[in-house]
This record gives sequence, C-alpha cells and structure tokens, in this order.
Amino acid sequence: MPHAVSMASPGFQAIILCGPGSSFSTFTANPDENPKALLPIANRPMVWYPLEFCYRSGITNITLICPPSTSTAITSALNTNPALTSLPFPRPSILAPKDLDYNTGTAELLRLPEVKSAISSDFVLLPCDLVCELAGENLLQTWMITAASLPSILGDDAHQPQPQSGGMGVWYDTKKVNLVKGEETDFVITTALSSMPGTGSKTSLAPHLRNLVYSMPTDSLKDLRVEEGGLPNRHALLRSYPRTRMLSTHRDAHIYILPKWVLDIVEENPLMESVGEDVIGWWAKAGWQHGLSGKLKMDKIFKPDGKEDGDAKNGEYNSADTYRTSSLRPPLPRNTVSTLQNGTDEGGDMTEPESYSVPPILAYVHPPNPTGPLIRRVDTSQLLLQVSLQLAKLPALDESTPGEASPFAHPKKLAYPEGVQQKTTIVQKDSLVAENVTVQEKAAINSSVVGANCQIKEGAKLLQCLLMDGVVVGRSCKLTRCVIGKRAVIGDGSVLTDVEVQENLMVERKTDEKDNRLMSSEGLEATEEDLQALDTAEGDVDLG
Repeated sequence: MPHAVSMASPGFQAIILCGPGSSFSTFTANPDENPKALLPIANRPMVWYPLEFCYRSGITNITLICPPSTSTAITSALNTNPALTSLPFPRPSILAPKDLDYNTGTAELLRLPEVKSAISSDFVLLPCDLVCELAGENLLQTWMITAASLPSILGDDAHQPQPQSGGMGVWYDTKKVNLVKGEETDFVITTALSSMPGTGSKTSLAPHLRNLVYSMPTDSLKDLRVEEGGLPNRHALLRSYPRTRMLSTHRDAHIYILPKWVLDIVEENPLMESVGEDVIGWWAKAGWQHGLSGKLKMDKIFKPDGKEDGDAKNGEYNSADTYRTSSLRPPLPRNTVSTLQNGTDEGGDMTEPESYSVPPILAYVHPPNPTGPLIRRVDTSQLLLQVSLQLAKLPALDESTPGEASPFAHPKKLAYPEGVQQKTTIVQKDSLVAENVTVQEKAAINSSVVGANCQIKEGAKLLQCLLMDGVVVGRSCKLTRCVIGKRAVIGDGSVLTDVEVQENLMVERKTDEKDNRLMSSEGLEATEEDLQALDTAEGDVDLG
C-alpha cells in the first residue's frame, strides 16, 4: 500500500525499542534468530506497525535499538521482508549498543553512550509491539501546541525563567473494546487542564487531553496496597488538585513524546530503570509532591544558568527551598508559597524566590470506540491472536473507497487464489490468506490469519487461528483459537484448542490438546522427510 508523509517534522526523531520478547516464550525461544520485533501481526512483522506509524506521522529519522545478538536478524528482515521493504525511504537505522542485553531497562538504555549520541532533538519513544491506527501527526500537533508551549501560554510572571517543554503519553481502555483476559493495566490519575488552546479542529485530540499526576502499573499498586494496608492518601495531591479522575482499566501505550532534557533527568537519576514506571511516574508526581523535583535534580536542569539553591547539590535540600509546580496547577494566592517543613506543606506570606516550573506531563486518554482508531500493545500471545484477527476484518484496499482505507489494510484478503482448490470454504470478510498458500478440498478457514507458504490439507478446519509462515496443517485437523509458529507441522487428525505451537515443531498425528503450549521438549522437530511424507502419503500416515 502507498505511504504518504503527512507532515514535516524537521529535527524530530523516533526511537523504537526492539526487546527480546520474553512474554512470547513459545515463539522467541531463540531470540537471536526469531526476535519479538519480527513476529507477525496479521501477516506483517511486528516492527512494521511502529515504523508505519512514524512514516505516517512525517518522521523519517528513525532508529531501531536492539541487542547486538538480534541486529543481524532485524537487518536481514529490513532488507528482504516484502512488508518492510515497501516502507518509504529513508530506511531506519539500527543501533545495537554493546552493553545492551535482554535485562536492560528502558531508562537504563537511555543512559548508554551510543543511545545518548543518537538522540539529538526532542523525540518519540515507541515499543516495537505497538499497533496504532491513530493519526500520529495529530499527536505531534497536539504536543506542539500544549506540552511544548502551554506553560508560557498560560502565563507565568515575566521574571520567571522560560519554561522547558513538557511531555505527553498515551493511554487506552482495555475493557470496553475487545477485552483480552489477563491484559496488563495501569493505575492512572489525571486532572483537567485549566486551559486548552487549539480545540477547534475536528481531528483535534485536545478534548481527550489531561494533566497526568499519577501513574503506575496495577501490579505495583497492588503490592503497595499490601505494604501500606490500603491506598496511601496523598494530601499534597488533593490540595493541589481537588478534582481528579482515577483510571484503573487503562493501559500505558508506551507512546511517549519527550523533550531532549529527559535524557538529563535519566542521567542524573541512576536508579531509574523503566521509562514508563520511573521516568513518567516520578515526573508526574514531581508537579505536586513538594521537594520531589529537587530530589530528581530537576533544579540542576531548569535553574537559569544552571544555578542551584543552597544545599541542593548532591540531592540535599534546605527545608526553606520552594518549588513551583507546572502552570497547569491551580495558582496559589499571590505572595503565598509552599515550603518544605519535615515533608509537609505549610503556607506563609513571603516574597517568592526565583524558582523554576516543573514542565507538564500530559496524558492523551484514547476514548473507547469499537469503530474508532485502534491503539494496542501486542505483548502476549493472546493479544497477538486477538489483534491479528481484528486487523483481518479490515476491508482490503481493493474493497475500499480510495482515501478511506485503514493504513493497515492489505491489498487483498486472499493473496493467491490460484492455490485454493474447489469445494473449499474461506470466509474472506474476517480472514487473511497470504502469498503462496495452498488449500486443499473440503478445508475451511474462518476468522483466521494464514501466513505465506502455508499448506492446509484436505478437510482441515481453522477457526480463529493465526498461522505463521510455512505452517503445514494435516488432513482432517481441527484448530480453534491456536497460534502456530512458523514451519510447524500439525499431524493428520489432530484437534487443538487454545494451543500455541513452537516454530519448526512437528505435532504427532491425532494429537488432542487444549490450553497448552507445545514446545520442543514436548514434541519433535519437523524434518524435510516429514514434510515429504505428509505431502505424498495416502490415507493415515504415522508422523511420529
């Protein structure tokens, strides 16, 4: 499909993090050869989706960051995979820092010298498992007129130093649209913005923009509740924002539009490991938790001429220091400031000293709408299957009105009709069948995604399945809600329900499995002889 650069983004760049995929243990058992970034979502490599999002947003300065051991596989895919080679020029660059391994946190990654050297401007940070149908240019435009300029628009006193640009993240609801059991969520607290410029456009995202004041994974919140015996009452938050909105069914999409100074915050705080939980979470709280901005050493970055107050060096702060929060916070009465007294807030009349503003971190909360743009992280096998089946329902380009097709639409639902024999049932409205797939008589494909070079033997039935490239499904098999790794062989007469099958695995004939993962320790690897036997045999054949 054609890809058009929608807007100019001079100097703006994108960083896409390509991790090993520990949550896909069935399909990334050998991450050096089969990294997570190359797992197929609806017959396209996973990394295609964030790349397409960047090009659609007008960002062409794109860097993929991966461990050194996976760079060869990703480089090869960029040069040979048809979906990736069809993307516009310039091609993304690959950065494989020598000290990056499978256990490196996302914030730790930003401290690596190679990564710091590669980031020269404000940037978008994306995961490789992002599927985002939302127009990226709208996100960027919203950031440019809000987080990048809102502090000065809303007005600080003229004597204050020029505020730094803020950041923006994206959250989406996991329960109201296409619920997937067990999907991770985050606990998020937001407040309304006191002013919002640029809301007139029909495509504006401003109505769904909020000020982020608290964010942490729900699992971490549960641990905190166990430790504290309940949810801690943050009095400073309540005093700063009497009206808040708490979200417990939303998830952080890990789409972050970040100013370059974030690298300094990460460098100054070596205990930060995760961008989402540590950088974004602590930044959000720094806008109202007095003294936290100092402990995060924001004063070292935001003070004019790099000046520091009193004992602010080395993370020590005088109790009389004051820290003005973002302009998004309701203003205190004139000549009233908040001081740090034994960790509590106290008011008093005094002349406010020269200080700095904590830049805002904003949250775009994507409205749940079954027919609206899709935003989803795909970081489990269940999500891999669900999102692939959802994308399979999109009308193909040859079925759509020009200009109205989804950016994720395929040219055709059935790419190789010549490989389909008579007396075969393929429900094309909710299925995708890739190139060079052969389907024998009496086979049925319903609500499924079939990868390139697969073979579906006579009488086989597929319902809500995802088959990666080169899979062979034997005669009279019945597969329901299964994810089958590439080049796996399913023996004749097998009945599999809610099963994952590792790549290159041969499942013995008449296997009956449910709610299981079939991996090399439980089966046999398919050989060329096995494939030939399955291809030429008459009647029942023992593939074991």
